[in-house]
Amino acid sequence: MPHLSRLTSLALAIALLGGAPVLHADQAPITPPPAADQKAAPLPLDELRTFAEVMDRIKAAYVEPVTDKELLENAIKGMLSNLDPHSAYLDPKAFAELQESTSGEFGGLGIEVGTEDGFIKVVSPIDDTPASKAGIHPGDLIVKIDGKPTKGQSMMEAVERMRGKAGSKIVLTLVREGGKPFDVELTRAVIKVASVRSQMIDPGYGYIRVTQFQVNTGEEVGKALNKLRKENGKKLSGLILDLRNNPGGVLQSAVEVADHFLKKGLIVYTKGRLPNSELRFSADPLDASEGVPLVVLINGGSASASEIVAGALQDHKRGIVMGTDSFGKGSVQTVLPLNNDRALKLTTALYFTPNGRSIQAQGIVPDVEVARAKLTRESDDPSLKEADLQGHLGNGNGGADRPTQSAPGKPARPQDDDYQLSQALNLLKGLNVTRAD
Repeated sequence: MPHLSRLTSLALAIALLGGAPVLHADQAPITPPPAADQKAAPLPLDELRTFAEVMDRIKAAYVEPVTDKELLENAIKGMLSNLDPHSAYLDPKAFAELQESTSGEFGGLGIEVGTEDGFIKVVSPIDDTPASKAGIHPGDLIVKIDGKPTKGQSMMEAVERMRGKAGSKIVLTLVREGGKPFDVELTRAVIKVASVRSQMIDPGYGYIRVTQFQVNTGEEVGKALNKLRKENGKKLSGLILDLRNNPGGVLQSAVEVADHFLKKGLIVYTKGRLPNSELRFSADPLDASEGVPLVVLINGGSASASEIVAGALQDHKRGIVMGTDSFGKGSVQTVLPLNNDRALKLTTALYFTPNGRSIQAQGIVPDVEVARAKLTRESDDPSLKEADLQGHLGNGNGGADRPTQSAPGKPARPQDDDYQLSQALNLLKGLNVTRAD
């Protein structure tokens, strides 16, 4: 049998992979069963012979020298990246960056990405980051990074190239909705993500924006509800929960946010191949929102944990979901540390809404569809008025015939330039009128 020693070493290396799982973004606490409990399948010797032969051919004929270590690292990366867009092999640097991302502060551009047809696809730009300020949209394809094509790159490789020292420049080449490629220059920054923002947007009506689900997001939403109640001086007449362009995050935080609006019932459950990957999360009897009329805003950039919240509130008929179809990421990733500061980010389960709907590749369909639009005010065409006619009669009011300047305008409100938000507010007001009748 050729290459026996290489095959034996490879099998031994595979057997030695181990480590305890770490709870991280969009993942459930899953512990793989002991190896003795798993049914051992015979190794496919023909494929292992092919693998060893390919390694030998590359080492002998590749234009530049390459080591066994480099080839094995690349093989592991390919093994994970070809499973699905969210599984990945994390080297020490990538593992550390993933841990930073849920702490709320990390370096880079502020883009949540996935893969599509071999390209890197923008899931969502994060609020108040270089990406959102540059006008990058959910669904944009990143076809080049600093002039180098991304076709065939793994997601982790693309993320590593986009991250860098704060203040450094980077050029992304984007394709939007099948159009022509265009370049966007961005300046990297330290990304400090405030996961929750809130304000009163109209008398009696509150607004909570969740940009990302971090470890403390559930607690922050609870504080935001208390703050809005105090500002209003009484129970709110209505509330908008904005999950648009929210790429997801920590599963437990999504459960805590949904629990603030529910008194009972299932929030989400997961199914996987391992028995302990099947988890169920239910609401407690407390309702921090006091049953306030609720509209939940979603769009194509709402993914993962944000879809859990929207799906739970929709299934329990706790609020009206408005906007456009969400992204459709219904899978759970578990980070499994290895024993050399590396880790596997592995898809281990799918999650389902309380009514048993799988979000994967389908997303949440809103109850009321409202597409993104821009509100613009049409300027009044200059026209001839009675007061413009020479020798016109006065009005007898003792003042000027008409004001020569318009009165000072009111301060701008968030909903003034946000069509979806303005429609959500109108819907809440309509609900209150209906209830009063």
